[in-house]
Formats: sequence, C-alpha cells, structure tokens
Amino acid sequence: MKTLVFLVFCLMQSFTFGQASSASKNISTFTIESPELKTAKKIWVYLPEGYQTSAQKYPVIYMHDAQNLFDAQTSYVGEWNVDETLDSLKAKVIVIGIEHGGEKRIDELTPFKHEKYGGGQANAYLDFIVNTLKPKIDATYRTKTKAKNTAMIGSSLGGLVSFYAALKYPEVFGKIGCFSPSFWFGRKEMNELLNQTEKFDTKVYFLCGDNEGDADVITDMEKIEHWVNTKRCECKKLNKKVIVKGGQHNEKLWRQSFKKAYLWLF
Repeated sequence: MKTLVFLVFCLMQSFTFGQASSASKNISTFTIESPELKTAKKIWVYLPEGYQTSAQKYPVIYMHDAQNLFDAQTSYVGEWNVDETLDSLKAKVIVIGIEHGGEKRIDELTPFKHEKYGGGQANAYLDFIVNTLKPKIDATYRTKTKAKNTAMIGSSLGGLVSFYAALKYPEVFGKIGCFSPSFWFGRKEMNELLNQTEKFDTKVYFLCGDNEGDADVITDMEKIEHWVNTKRCECKKLNKKVIVKGGQHNEKLWRQSFKKAYLWLF
C-alpha cells in the first residue's frame, strides 16, 4: 500500500491541471540558475501586507513544491492556501517557495539513495538553497537572516528533506515544519546520521494523519521525535507532535494544518 501511495503521489506531483489562478497580489515569481543542481529553478515569493510601505525586516519560510502552495492553477489536487492563510493572520513573514523539479523531484528531496526509487541528491538541493538562493533573497528583500528567524516547511519527501536540513544546516534553519514525513525513505541511513549527531536545538512541528496509507508513518515520526527528545529537555517545548484523526496524505491535510503549524513555530 505504501509503495502504491508513494508512486501515485510522486507521479501526480509532476503534473498540473488548468484552473483559474488563485494566487494573491502579494505573490511574485522569478527564475534563478542553480550551479549546484545544474538547472534553473522557478521561485515564488510571498510578501506580507504592508511590506512595500514599511522599513521593517521579516523572518523567512522556505517551502518546497511551490506549485502547490499558492495557486490552484498550478497545483495538482488543490493548493495549500499559504497566501490566503497568512493574509488572514496579518502575518509578518516572507515565504519563499521552490518549485519541484518534476521528474527530478525524488532526486532533489531525498538525502539518501533508495535501492528501488533512486534519489539521494538532497545535499545539492540544500546547498542550492543555502549558498545560492538564500543570499539572493537576503540581498533583495528585508529579511531577518539568523537561524531563529529562518524556517523550512515541507510535506512527504519535503518533510523528510526539511528535517534533514535541520541536521545538515542547524546554523541556517532554526524552525522546521515536518508534515507527513517520508522517513521510510533511507531509514537505515537516517538512523546512522542521527547516531552521529550530538546536538539538536531546532524547533520542530511534526504532523501526520492517522489514515495516510502508510502503516509506518506514525511509528517512524514518533521514533524521530523520541530521538529529538533525547537531545534536549522536553521542558523546553521545542517540538510538537500532531496526529490528525482521519488525516490522509494529501494537500487537504497540509492546507488545514498550515495555520496552526505557523502560529506554533512563530
């Protein structure tokens, strides 16, 4: 069942369906060359209300699968409504959405190579974000650049790579939204990495549904959360676990969960 859900999800991530655009006026896009990935990446930018008339600096959220975040026209089965949600909260935050690479999505969002599905190019993907994209964003927009003001949020493989980013670049990403993480992809290698990691201070919001089609999703997520709790006192309240009753592995779950995750992280 897990294999079927994974294959269908990854296949559908590569396609979009024609609908009217639902992106807000606060959304813009640009394209940037990535020497790390040897390709050009389309980037979506959400600026908060009042950005143009203020002089303040803002925290930044980096998010994956930008096609599904803001616009029904580019999403494949519904968007996350990130812009509408943040507008409704009058949130003072910038969001940077990175479009997935279509057929290269699995490669970009997985830290380790899987014997069946391949992948394993997340180091290059994260290097692109940290060394090429983030400097561009910080130079172009008024951002708060420290780790405590820099978040990464993603779902499925995006949840996996977001958590991995906290391990690889703890000095860059201080907040992580880990939605329906595919921790089964490279489970052995992830465990080896965790065993080598001595310190973990990142704030993490773990979320999944109890009806995702993967019997291991809750178990895997709870094992990672337990590891996090061995690295610091739970009294610090730096991580939160949410399991949504009836929640499935889809945009509906992540859309409905984004608001609470944002409010807890920030």
